[in-house]
Amino acid sequence: MTSTTRLTVAQALVRFLSVQYTERDGVRQRLIGATWGIFGHGNVAGIGQALVEYADEMPYHQGRNEQSMVHAAVGYARQCDRLSTHAVTTSIGPGATNLVTGAALATINHLPVLLLPGDTFATRVADPVLQQLEVPYAGDVSVNDCLRPVSRYFDRVTRPEALIPAALQAMRVLTDPVETGAVTLALPQDVQAEAYDWPDEFFAERTWAVRRPGADPTELAEAVQAIRNAAKPLLIAGGGVHHSRAEEALAEFAAATGIPVASTQAGKGSLRHDHPQDVGAVGHTGTATANELARQADLVIGVGTRYSDFTTASGTLFTGEGVRFLNLNIAPYDGHKLGGLPLVADARSGLQELTRSLGTHGHRVADLYVSEYLLDKERWEQRVDACYEADEIDVRPTQPQVLGALDALVDESDVIINAAGSLPGDLHKLWRARSRDQYHLEYGYSCMGYEIPAAIGVKLAAPERNVWALVGDGTYLMMPTEIVTAVQEGIAIKVLLLQNHGYASIGGLSESVGGERFGTAYRYRSDDGTYTGAPLPVDLAANAASLGMRVLRAKTVRDLRAALAEARAADTPTCVYVETETADTVSGAPPAQAWWDVPVAETATRPSAVKARELYERHVSTRRRHL
Repeated sequence: MTSTTRLTVAQALVRFLSVQYTERDGVRQRLIGATWGIFGHGNVAGIGQALVEYADEMPYHQGRNEQSMVHAAVGYARQCDRLSTHAVTTSIGPGATNLVTGAALATINHLPVLLLPGDTFATRVADPVLQQLEVPYAGDVSVNDCLRPVSRYFDRVTRPEALIPAALQAMRVLTDPVETGAVTLALPQDVQAEAYDWPDEFFAERTWAVRRPGADPTELAEAVQAIRNAAKPLLIAGGGVHHSRAEEALAEFAAATGIPVASTQAGKGSLRHDHPQDVGAVGHTGTATANELARQADLVIGVGTRYSDFTTASGTLFTGEGVRFLNLNIAPYDGHKLGGLPLVADARSGLQELTRSLGTHGHRVADLYVSEYLLDKERWEQRVDACYEADEIDVRPTQPQVLGALDALVDESDVIINAAGSLPGDLHKLWRARSRDQYHLEYGYSCMGYEIPAAIGVKLAAPERNVWALVGDGTYLMMPTEIVTAVQEGIAIKVLLLQNHGYASIGGLSESVGGERFGTAYRYRSDDGTYTGAPLPVDLAANAASLGMRVLRAKTVRDLRAALAEARAADTPTCVYVETETADTVSGAPPAQAWWDVPVAETATRPSAVKARELYERHVSTRRRHL
């Protein structure tokens, strides 16, 4: 007879999660490293009680906002190369719907996170309960159904015995390098507390192998031939390079072939900034060097990239005569994009196979091609130096000078986290990545408020590292609440807070598309009803201090350098607050080196919009569909 243990559904789930492991390349680790939770009537007596029951097996973190708890879990998962993540539990109602933004971010970026929202009564004996959404045409719908389109797997566990297949499917998706993203198990509050006789085998340690599939021989042969036939190939490294830990394989491929390597936001750092073949960022926020290579390329080799519109400059970047695409990607969906030759494989396995196959008879691009892009790369580095340089040190810094001060201080052990505002563009163009995981940009969803909670997640995954959350005032105001968590837990993150009095990035975009910066400044209303008065007297440094964080104010370049050094040495959560010199412009960094399609009003009377539309139509005319 099969031995069983009688537990509640919530107790069984927590115990099950505590014995799930991943293994890749012989390294084994826990799949669910901890659970974040905010408790209400929908989960306090179920998952909440289970976490108390199994506190020794499942670590718990207290959050302040449900969305930010997901961000923390995602930051942790990315730092762990998707081999470990956290679970997040909430009550029903607003606690559950607050998960939606974080879930979308996780799924878009292919990063695993397990969501455990409470749900209404499965038995419907108490109906409607507090916070229940009543849907007259469907009795089985709750607010948790909002999570369906942003989850890679969704199930509602309406009976105890249904937990077993649901939990196993959840683990399968979390550990699948193609399918992974947000996974949701909606848990009706009555079912959470219901007891059941569980087979003890359900609680046995289980190891999920994270596979590294190799390339199909036919696809590999076609890929090798395409590379051999190309005179000016360009490789674009995406986030899949990092997820696969393929950086060394990429470096070997680039060194052997001389093929230049550009990077997306997610792929930056795939090569160190000083690697000869690293030509920097590509696309709308790219470098002049990489984008010129993209325009001339006859073969674009995408590795682990999904080709977002920022990468392709909305279809206007890759304009070379007869240009073709070769897409090395573990996901067939991305491997077939832009009419490309697919090479469906793990990034590391695929690069290693390409290097071996090309090396059989030797293959390297022409020396003239190499010397040309090396010279262009040197010219761009001189532009970066000029942006970072501060001739006057007793004045407010520009945003690039802030980055320059940080660049001069950090080493390869520091991690830089950002997601939204004007900083992503400056960082993509200017930052010199020193290690494979130093540059942590969430740009699939570009979610304001991600940085601070994600920094907590990264610091939990790598407590020995200095972790910096770079935020503008707009992003800070979205979600500063997890500062309290960092203070409570003694998680020594560093927050670099830049005050530029509004949505600087969108302000610049608004101006370029005829929107005249409408509604983008944090200022008093003027007599004409617009927000063009004096800057608001908001003291964000005082706000951070009120949440328990140590704050260092920097008024000048000199102050900033000292404050950054002091913050880096601190062993408590520390914020460096600085007001930048260019309050009404985006950043002062080099302008965009490629276009981005934001449609402009087709009819308008205001001159700014009319002029913007004329420019827009010129850019649109250069778009190509790659078939």
